[in-house]
Amino acid sequence: MTAFVPTMTFHPQPQPGTPTPWAFPAPERAALANGLTVLHCDRPGQQLVAVEVLLDAPLAAEPDGLDGVSTILARALNEGTDTLTAEEFAAELERAGATLDAHADHPCIRVALEVPASRLERGLTLLADALRAPALPADEIERLVANRLDEIVHEQANPARRAAKSLYAELFDAADRLSRPRAGTTETVKRIDRAAVQAFYGEHIRPSTATLVIVGDLTGVDLPALLESTLGRWTGDQSAPSKAAAVSADDAGRVIIVDRPGSVQTQVLIGRIGPDRHDPSWAAQTLGTYCLGGTLTSRLDRVLREEKGYTYGVRAFAQPLRSNAEGSGRALLAISGSVDTDSTAPALADTWTILRTLAAEGLTDEEREEAVQFLVGVAPLKYETAGSVAATLADQVEQYLADDFQAEVYRQLAELDTAASTAAVVAAFPPDRLVTVLVGDASAIAEPVKALGIGEVTVVAN
Repeated sequence: MTAFVPTMTFHPQPQPGTPTPWAFPAPERAALANGLTVLHCDRPGQQLVAVEVLLDAPLAAEPDGLDGVSTILARALNEGTDTLTAEEFAAELERAGATLDAHADHPCIRVALEVPASRLERGLTLLADALRAPALPADEIERLVANRLDEIVHEQANPARRAAKSLYAELFDAADRLSRPRAGTTETVKRIDRAAVQAFYGEHIRPSTATLVIVGDLTGVDLPALLESTLGRWTGDQSAPSKAAAVSADDAGRVIIVDRPGSVQTQVLIGRIGPDRHDPSWAAQTLGTYCLGGTLTSRLDRVLREEKGYTYGVRAFAQPLRSNAEGSGRALLAISGSVDTDSTAPALADTWTILRTLAAEGLTDEEREEAVQFLVGVAPLKYETAGSVAATLADQVEQYLADDFQAEVYRQLAELDTAASTAAVVAAFPPDRLVTVLVGDASAIAEPVKALGIGEVTVVAN
């Protein structure tokens, strides 16, 4: 008998296709009869449609003594409508396979819906009802207020949140809403009731000053008709959009120690305000900041983590704060991380050495190239989902930027040279104009930090 000899058929190895140029998607604009501005972007194949609604209700518009009312309103938008109880509304969202979330920040309230393309009409109907006629039931408002009061206790115990609270209070004047916690304090939140939430809704939530962003597979969808039959039912008074005040801050170099006796580590937050996305230097600043502290191979991590072992990681970043229609705005430029208590002063000393060396010697071409390869190269993956595209388009609307802003930033990043990136990051982080907040054991760190000479040191209670 002939022995069986197995054979194997090899199929041709797949070959890579021809790469095609990538650019951030360009939206189309429209408007509904009720005044709602619409940005839409068809993304074939993206069966989970992402929707963002920006409501012109900035934190600065909150009544005196009611900081946090916009947050409670945002959280209450999915707690029922004029036809559905909170439980029924949640069940309808679940049947549609949809999620609805909302949060309040300094520029506006943002409501985010994600829904399968096959159930887009139902999802938009529920979103429209939540905006048009939220129930705002008293018992749910009371629950949301109680939840927020509990959150405040946890935030006070969280070193990173405590550091951020202190930095904003230090940088900005007490009269500026930026100086106070976004979601309110114990004193203000406990005053919020249903009447206050209803009044804030009635004063600020209307379609004429709102913008809708919708991204996903819209193949075969008569979008104008669909939006008119859903969000077009939302009505409200015509009014002028709010105007944001210019941002100013006191960034004279100084150190604030928030005392946490017995703490085994120190939370570090170093910051000031600087250029935001409206500034021509934004792309260069983004590139330089990434080289400084954007990744494990950045200068800060290379020294503080890899060489010295002070920390698990340090990051440098820029966070836009508040813009206006005139194209004026500022960003928080910051360095954040945590170190063990004994390493607090040495870590700060090395940080200042890194910043001074950066000013004296600049970035290297190798650092710049690595940053470009990551920032530009990862973009197609970063924006693979409809949700990420919708969120960035909403950011552009929120900050009064052109629709092609993000695409232009990527073009600039690819072309920037090392000198421009160096100049931008050096200007962003001048060693003598940084406010440093340390949350840690003052008895162990105050004297060594004073000896560094990086600014007057003040100790405050936690």
